[in-house]
Amino acid sequence: MRFKLKPREADSHKGTFGTVLVVGGCRGMYGAPSLCGSSALASGCGLARVAVPECCIEVVAGYDRQYTTIPLPCDESGKISNAALNPILEEAQKASVIAIGPGLGQSKELDELVRVLYKKSDKPMVIDADALNALSRSSMKFKSTYPRILTPHPGEFGRLSGVSSRILRVEQTVAAKSMADELSAIIVLKGHKTIVTNGVNTYTNKTGNPGMATGGAGDVLTGVIAALVAQQYDPFEAAQIGVYVHGLAGDLAARSLGQTSVTAERILEFLPTAFKKLEKDSK
Repeated sequence: MRFKLKPREADSHKGTFGTVLVVGGCRGMYGAPSLCGSSALASGCGLARVAVPECCIEVVAGYDRQYTTIPLPCDESGKISNAALNPILEEAQKASVIAIGPGLGQSKELDELVRVLYKKSDKPMVIDADALNALSRSSMKFKSTYPRILTPHPGEFGRLSGVSSRILRVEQTVAAKSMADELSAIIVLKGHKTIVTNGVNTYTNKTGNPGMATGGAGDVLTGVIAALVAQQYDPFEAAQIGVYVHGLAGDLAARSLGQTSVTAERILEFLPTAFKKLEKDSK
């Protein structure tokens, strides 16, 4: 499959390319939302805003001077508290898409916050990491009329679907397609040959390598997909392009450094080259 990037008009401005709101982070998990925000910017969004617990704000702000940060109320353990719900909903109104989950941590308050945001926000959402775990503990069927892109690895998918992560990949694909159809969502089932399905159509990605099995790689992917949604790509297309470019960046990093030394930051560093190659190949 050949993907085509949208041309950038000469009179474009930062508002043209949308705003990504990243919600995540907790004490000890500063890197995840930072990687997500930085990868969103490297993937072409106009603005990235990273909302984290106020106790984390200085560390996250110091990681990248190009995104802005939003301090959120936090509990004693350094996680976002339920008092952050209304501030997040208010900030979401200024955003084009929400990326939630990187470094979020787990608590009963966060479980409720994720469920309410999933149900109430009318903005497209990319859901990853602990936000997926929060949904897996929900008693409600997390179905929405608004675009929702869920990005689980096999373990997270198992908790969401009740399907064992040990089944064959072909069986996981069938289960992911069924779940996407049931929830009217897009499922990005990460792993070797990542699967993207909307319940009707399914794309199997062919980029990527074992060196990308490293902490933070999924946070980078979340930022890439969110940035493409912010630029008004169709959510299913955004997910497909996102996993392709993310895998390609990982391949370029592995070619330069060797698979052993590929890290999330190296994947992030090669995103511009990956997008440049995609742009060239699509002409």
